[in-house]
Amino acid sequence: MIDIVPVESKKQRSKFIDFPHDLYAGDPNYVPELYLGQQDLLSPTKHPFYKHSQAQPFLAYKDGRIVGRILAIWNTNFNSFNSVSEGQFGFFESINDQEVATKLLETAQDWVKQKGGNKIVGPINLTTNDSCGLLVEGFNLPPVAMMPYNPSYYIDLISNAGFARQVDLLAYLVNKSKASQRSVLILEKLEARLNRSGIVLREINLKDFENESKKIKEVYNKAWDKNIGFVPMTDEEFAFTAKELKMIVDPKYCLVAEKDNELVGFALGIPNINEILINIKRGRLLPFGIFKLLFGIKKVKLLRVLMLGVIDSHRKLGIEACLYGRIIKNSLSSGIVGAECSWMLEHNYMMNHAIEQINADLYKRYRLYEKAI
Repeated sequence: MIDIVPVESKKQRSKFIDFPHDLYAGDPNYVPELYLGQQDLLSPTKHPFYKHSQAQPFLAYKDGRIVGRILAIWNTNFNSFNSVSEGQFGFFESINDQEVATKLLETAQDWVKQKGGNKIVGPINLTTNDSCGLLVEGFNLPPVAMMPYNPSYYIDLISNAGFARQVDLLAYLVNKSKASQRSVLILEKLEARLNRSGIVLREINLKDFENESKKIKEVYNKAWDKNIGFVPMTDEEFAFTAKELKMIVDPKYCLVAEKDNELVGFALGIPNINEILINIKRGRLLPFGIFKLLFGIKKVKLLRVLMLGVIDSHRKLGIEACLYGRIIKNSLSSGIVGAECSWMLEHNYMMNHAIEQINADLYKRYRLYEKAI
């Protein structure tokens, strides 16, 4: 007997957050999410998403024990911006049992349908500005910061529940050893050409972080507005995300491109804190996890370039490649040995080409699924 129960209480929410720790016990590539961060994502009183939209978590029980979870999502801003009536599902986890998975997904579908939805898309862990996609290639390595992870059997569970592929999201890896001196020189020449046309790359000013982040938000929303699944971030949502990232941002890896003192592009790289979180039990920072995080962050070996955007009027000038290249160049003098650039839409040929120019290898693939309801 499988029961699907809506999560209503604080105690249930804790069980919802903790379920993956038991499901992935023994998996060497599993990285626990920070408990406090997951709490914020699921809290209608803390996360600004809930000021305009709704989400409902559910737990699946079988013979009295938790065997799965899912979050049903109705993003009003997404539907308004894209002129659609779609819902999403996220935070999907299940034992290897098709009946459990199907019931969870059907519960999310029914919830979305009650909101007026005619399609459901996922996995999206709240919005596409958060982690999203199902890992379908690259199971041999742990995920990097703010990227999802799942067992390979999820592919069949979701497909067998009637979902079809919508789009693939790509992750590229740049190894320090492959960032040849020749490629660095080429990008330096390209950057010099940009400088002659009045485009300058610089590091973000952390002392003026609030104003810098507001400018970056404008570029982000303009640069990404034609991407599938995109929804503009509100001022509060961007400020919420920026506040979380500020704790780990290094100006060497957060760059902006300016022309006439106006931002036309940016790139954000962060240290791969998952190298530390993988050793923090059940994602709890207290009492000792906080020290592991604070002292371990300087020893991180990998970066993740998680945001890059250039406004339409300044594309095809090489700004994207130069931003990537400058971040890689800045990392060469540190203990960083590589960088993951993720995620990229499979059909974003211009951005993918920019990454390939710095000798990056496609090494992981994630997938969004959809189903008409």
